[in-house]
Amino acid sequence: MDEVTKIFGSVVFNDDRMRERLPAETYEALQRTIKSGKTLDLSVANPVAAAMKDWALEMGATHFTHWFQPLTGITAEKHDGFITPSKNGRVIMEFSGKELIKGESDASSFPSGGIRATFEARGYTAWDPTSPAFVKEGTLCIPTAFCSYGGEALDKKTPLLRSMQVVSRHALRVVKAMGMENVNRVITTVGPEQEYFLVDKKLYEKRPDLIFCGRTLFGTKPPKGQELEDHYFGVIKPRVAAYMKDLDHELWKLGILSKTKHNEAAPAQHELAPIFTTTNIATDHNQLTMEIMKKVADKHGMVCILHEKPFAGVNGSGKHNNWSLSTDTGVNLLEPGKTPSENIQFLLFLSAVIKAVDEHQDLLRISVASAGNDHRLGAAEAPPAIVSMYLGDELTEILNAVARGEHYTEHELTKMGMGAKILPQFSKDNSDRNRTSPFAFTGNKFEFRMLGSSASIADANVAINTGVAHVLREFADALEASEDKVNTAKELIRSVVNNHSRIIFNGDGYSKEWEKEAEKRGLLNLRSTVDAIELFESEKNVALFVRNHVFNETEVHSRCEIMLENYSKILHIEALTMLEMVRCSIIPAISDYIGSLSGNIKALRDVAPDAPCVGQLKTVNKLAKLLDEIYLGVKVLDTAVSLAEKGDSELTKARAYREQVFSAMEALRYSVDSAEALCDARAWPFPKYSELLFGI
Repeated sequence: MDEVTKIFGSVVFNDDRMRERLPAETYEALQRTIKSGKTLDLSVANPVAAAMKDWALEMGATHFTHWFQPLTGITAEKHDGFITPSKNGRVIMEFSGKELIKGESDASSFPSGGIRATFEARGYTAWDPTSPAFVKEGTLCIPTAFCSYGGEALDKKTPLLRSMQVVSRHALRVVKAMGMENVNRVITTVGPEQEYFLVDKKLYEKRPDLIFCGRTLFGTKPPKGQELEDHYFGVIKPRVAAYMKDLDHELWKLGILSKTKHNEAAPAQHELAPIFTTTNIATDHNQLTMEIMKKVADKHGMVCILHEKPFAGVNGSGKHNNWSLSTDTGVNLLEPGKTPSENIQFLLFLSAVIKAVDEHQDLLRISVASAGNDHRLGAAEAPPAIVSMYLGDELTEILNAVARGEHYTEHELTKMGMGAKILPQFSKDNSDRNRTSPFAFTGNKFEFRMLGSSASIADANVAINTGVAHVLREFADALEASEDKVNTAKELIRSVVNNHSRIIFNGDGYSKEWEKEAEKRGLLNLRSTVDAIELFESEKNVALFVRNHVFNETEVHSRCEIMLENYSKILHIEALTMLEMVRCSIIPAISDYIGSLSGNIKALRDVAPDAPCVGQLKTVNKLAKLLDEIYLGVKVLDTAVSLAEKGDSELTKARAYREQVFSAMEALRYSVDSAEALCDARAWPFPKYSELLFGI
């Protein structure tokens, strides 16, 4: 325990180090900036930069970087040395407040959706003082936002900070109207659970599809998958346990609150879960977590795979986004308390979330849309593509009672008796959990379960924050204009229950019946990324973002273009990888094996002319037929890719990739997998699923 407390946050310029190293007035000024959002003065930035540099040098750093999150979904960094020339050919180590506050990066080489042309290179990075700096591999990393020369956001952080700002503003208005005068800020918090796969590095390096695409494009199911459910929460294998131990230590050094680790449902699949923290910091931490997971795996001779569906036939990986709202005084606004029916403020904020999710279900679906996540959503292993909310029976009953104007008495908690006297009794929760729900209330937070494992959590939280802020603005307007706040709050709750209950569903989200029921309710079922992204630029969504100052119109359009372009590029890379694997490795392997079998038949008949060789002949004929199918599949896929690339817009291209290229890929995979099942394992050119999933 002493070791953990000693190393935790040891490479972070956190609050303790700022308090210790900064002059008192500088520290207080910086804290005011962090807590109130006021612009930081250069006179404050200079001593902060000096203290930060001195600490970083003591930690062995020689360089600094503005660490930012462009629209690639990963992080970016350009390293500059602290070294500065001085007299007599010597050097000194310097770092100014100006260098801390602002940096410059090439804004034309990152995705911009048309905001930046190739020749328009200038972009800026700006220090985010709310997220602490840290040292990583000899470099001081300063979390920053990234914008174009024209000021448009070109990153994930800027709109997230804007959305946190607007939800705080209107949530603050609501709590003050309800009598909480001592509150100065409302904070959104998140705890993102992270699923991932581990495979042996030597096997990984023999799979071009894993290297280029992050998922296997071919592969037959192994004899055993996850049918026995023996991997889920099972004993962690020594090699994986050693990896998890090292991973925890590296994350703890960075101040990341890694708390829970366990085996997931699929073989070779695992999960890490942190304690919640402020949404902005949680987003930075999750990006770091994904980076560190890969680096630590490499040290252990493994590869960490974060793709949403790396292996067909077993569960893919998601990321559960546990979202809540708290005041700066420590009150969780989504905490029901012992008598939630009497907690009007809780019911009011709960209703705001319900209304936001119903009105902006399209944005929530868009926020998790990706080519990888399309393989999971609606596949009976993850939430369906239909957005709905789970509240549990009692909360649903409470809201209905408020809507009817009736008093509700909470059920007493049932004591659980398990039949063996030696076992302790404990109170049973008033509601179950629902793992099929995309947006489930889980005690004092909502668990948004639709995110893909490789995604930045920023997009989902921008959507949640903006939608909730928009509703809280309406609620605050009504409350501030009212003399009777409690009755007005009850009216607002009633209105939500009467007009937005269609989004509440406590049943089985995997069932076909729910699909039909959701359609009757008028809920959206956006089955693919392309279906979803089309709605991003709707008049309603543009107005929402612009009014709440989260995106301007240009930024909305650019992000739509980037998402569509990214979708097409991913399928393009997958298709080309498929074609190369088939042409250069799979067709030759099948041909050689057919030749080998044919040679065996000839050799047998040379010795025994009457030998029937029925089994081998059948295999040869089946493989010959499949080889013809594969040749045809290659031609169809090649043509589909060529036609898709001729699309006259990003939307047209994305549709072609979804409708023609993807289906051609699926057909080619079916033929190849059928051939793999007939071939001698020694003849197959790539490691099989049995090795990949059970090779550690």
